[in-house]
Amino acid sequence: MNPSSPCEGQSPEGDPPDDWFHLSTMSLGTQGSDGSRDDPEEPEERGRLKSKLVSAWNNVKYGWSFKSKARFSKTSPLTMLGQSYLLSHGVERECFRKAFATLLWLTYRRGFPQLDGSSLTTDSGWGCMLRSGQMLLAQGLLLHLLPPGWTWLSANHVSKDDMGVQESRSLGPEVTKKGRRKSIVSFLESRTEVTHRRVVSWFGDHPIAPFGLHQLVEQGTSAGKKAGDWYGPSIVAHILRKAVDAASAEVSNLTVYVAQDCTVYIDDVVRLCERPLSEGSTGPSPAWKSVIILVPVRLGGEVLNTTYIKCVKNLLRLECCIGIIGGKPKHSLFFVGYQDEQLLYLDPHYSQSTVDITQDNFPLESFHCKCPRKISFSRMDPSCTIGFYAKSQKEFELLCSTVSTALSSSTEKYPIFTIAEGQGQEDESDAPPNSITHILTKDKARLRRTNNSNSMDEFVLL
Repeated sequence: MNPSSPCEGQSPEGDPPDDWFHLSTMSLGTQGSDGSRDDPEEPEERGRLKSKLVSAWNNVKYGWSFKSKARFSKTSPLTMLGQSYLLSHGVERECFRKAFATLLWLTYRRGFPQLDGSSLTTDSGWGCMLRSGQMLLAQGLLLHLLPPGWTWLSANHVSKDDMGVQESRSLGPEVTKKGRRKSIVSFLESRTEVTHRRVVSWFGDHPIAPFGLHQLVEQGTSAGKKAGDWYGPSIVAHILRKAVDAASAEVSNLTVYVAQDCTVYIDDVVRLCERPLSEGSTGPSPAWKSVIILVPVRLGGEVLNTTYIKCVKNLLRLECCIGIIGGKPKHSLFFVGYQDEQLLYLDPHYSQSTVDITQDNFPLESFHCKCPRKISFSRMDPSCTIGFYAKSQKEFELLCSTVSTALSSSTEKYPIFTIAEGQGQEDESDAPPNSITHILTKDKARLRRTNNSNSMDEFVLL
C-alpha cells in the first residue's frame, strides 16, 4: 500500500482530497516576478513531502481517543484465548478485566526514528497488520516466558467499567495483616514485572528492538515489501518467523513454524523443535524447543464463509490458541475471543507518541488497553493467520489432538487447515510467502484445485 493511498478500512471521504496535497506542496514553491510559482522540489523530494503530509493527516485522524463502549451480555459466556468468563459474576468479570488488560496492545506510533529506505517516522495509515502480528507474537512470548495465569500487576487495579455491565468491587492484591505482601510474593512479582517490561521493550519503535517496526519492515524486504506498503496476514506470518530466528540471542528455546498449503506437517515441526543433546548428556531424548505455529488461511471467497464460524469459535476456546491476525477488509485487527456472534479484538488503529524503550522504567500504560471491542463475525475478512503455542513436546502432541478435533466441527467440505503426518514438499524455512496455497482434502494425495480461474478468486491470500 502506498502512503498516499486511502487508509485501510477508511472510505475515500475520510482522507484528505488530492487537491489538498497539491495545494499544500505548491504553496511551498517560490514566487517569480510575474507572480507565477516554480515547482518547489524535484519529483523525489515532492514524494517525500507528500508522504510527510499524508503521515501528518493520518496521525491526526488516528490520534483521537475512542471512547465508545462495546456492550457485553451478562448471560452469555465470553471466551478469550482458551478461558471462559460469565460477566454476571463479579469475580469472573474482574478476572476477565485483568486478563484483557494484560494483553499487549501494539498500535500506530508517531515520532520514531526514520525507517530505512523511507522518510517515514510513523506507521499511521499503513502498519496495522504489522501491529496485529506484533500482538500475536507478544501473546506467545508472554506464555513462553511468564508463569501460567500471570496477569500484569497494574491490571489488578483496573476498576473503571468499560464493558457496559454492572460495576463490581476490585478484588485487589492479597495482603498480610500488616498491609504488606509476603516477601516471596513480592519477589516473584518483581521478577515477572521485569520480564514483562523486557518483552514490551522488544516491540518498541526503535531499530534495536528485535520485534519492533524497524526490524519487521527490514525482514519484509525479502518479500518485496517496504515501509508504507500494505502487509497481508500470510506475509506477516513469515516476517514474524524470520524476526524470531534473528532474535535467538534475546529469545532462547523458541522457534516459529509457518504452515504450508494450509497444512501443519508434524515431522517438520518436530524437526524444528528437537534440539540435539549436549555433549556428554545421557538423556533419553533430544531437548525440545517451544514453538509458535502460524497458519495462514482463507475462510471463504470475497466474504467469510459462515460455515467456518463454529470452527473459529472452537479454536479460540483452546488454551493453545494465541489469537488471530486478520480484521475486516483492509483494516487489520487482532482477534482474541468472542461472545455469541461477535468477535472480541484489540485495535491497532490508534496513533500514540513513541515511547523511548531505551530509558529505564519507561511508561507501560500505553502498551495495554482496558477497552475491549467487538465486531460481528459477518464483517470478518476471510484472509487471516491463526496462531498457536506449545511449550513442550507433550503440549505439541495435545495441540495436534485438540486442534484436529476443533477443525472437524465444520460442516464445510474443505477444512480450514489440516494437521498431517509427514513433511512438506519443501523446507518451510525457505518457502516464500507467495507460495502458500490451500489444501483441499485430508487425503494423502492432497488433491489441489486445477481450475485456475476459480482458484484465483477463492484461494488467493492477501
